[in-house]
Amino acid sequence: MGVYEEKKETCGTVCLKYLLFTFNFLFWLAGGAVMAVGIWTLTEKSDYISLLSSRIYAVSAYILVLAGVIVMVTGVLGCCATFKEQRRLLRVYFVLLLCIFLLEILAGVLAYIYYQQLNEELKNNLKNTMVQHYRQPDQDHVTKAVDKLQQEFKCCGSKNYTDWTESLWIRSSEATGRKVPDSCCKTPTNLCGKRDHPSNIYKVEGGCIAKLENFILDHLKIIGAVGVGIASVQIVGMVFTCCLYRSLKAEPY
Repeated sequence: MGVYEEKKETCGTVCLKYLLFTFNFLFWLAGGAVMAVGIWTLTEKSDYISLLSSRIYAVSAYILVLAGVIVMVTGVLGCCATFKEQRRLLRVYFVLLLCIFLLEILAGVLAYIYYQQLNEELKNNLKNTMVQHYRQPDQDHVTKAVDKLQQEFKCCGSKNYTDWTESLWIRSSEATGRKVPDSCCKTPTNLCGKRDHPSNIYKVEGGCIAKLENFILDHLKIIGAVGVGIASVQIVGMVFTCCLYRSLKAEPY
């Protein structure tokens, strides 16, 4: 009877090992995906971040990058701990899983909080950023972001093209008679902003505020979903780890 129980216990341990190994491989791939989403946010969409007064959007992305790196390292550690059957490594692995779990929940919560605040922030700050900082000294990043925003989303100004009448740059001699920046033009050329006819600029298409808000909201949903989704999967990994730890504890060294 004792031999049967020992054999049964060993078989259970082997099954847990392979389940945890499979989980770690998938977890490692998921870590790469989490890190990729964070890096994509910080590189491809970094221009738009400069138009936001709050740093929550960027912080959420940094948290995802950090979590992704830790996930990939943890996945390798988990495989080593599983096959070497060392309870000390399993303890370290469990603690790292818990830290990643908390990091990704934090990223998801921050994304949700910012989701609620975004509309008010854009209404209060986007127009001011455009008219006060566009083409001003040491504000090249804002100028680049605004030009990219207007071209990519086919819009002009914050609410509409008339916002540019308040621009410090448009009112200066440096604008050389432009009514809007050249990036408002459907086919941008030098000094095309002098003519504000609907056939020339994005006049009837409206301002950029609604389009930028929709873009960021969609991206926040991705950040939140990735963070919470991976965190949920980690619960399975922590359960497997606890089961394997108890199984190894019961076996003789």
